[in-house]
Amino acid sequence: MQRITHNPLVMGGKPCIRGLRVTVGAVVGLVASGYTNNEILKMYPYLEPEDIPAALSYAAWRLEETEQPFIVLDLQKERVRLLPLQK
Repeated sequence: MQRITHNPLVMGGKPCIRGLRVTVGAVVGLVASGYTNNEILKMYPYLEPEDIPAALSYAAWRLEETEQPFIVLDLQKERVRLLPLQK
């Protein structure tokens, strides 16, 4: 799931495609609405063909898994970073 990224500073921390401002939910919603992969790629020309099945796979995985990200606020450096999840 290397194509799916999480950043609390991008799209409110929602899962996105490769750090872009395109959420997994947006892609899944388009597929569910009947748009083809080619139509989606025309709407979002910066997406790559592999991004669509990656979004669908991630959404399916999330339905089966519970994930609790740990957010650490570094007040000295005024930044937010995510700690890796332990499996």
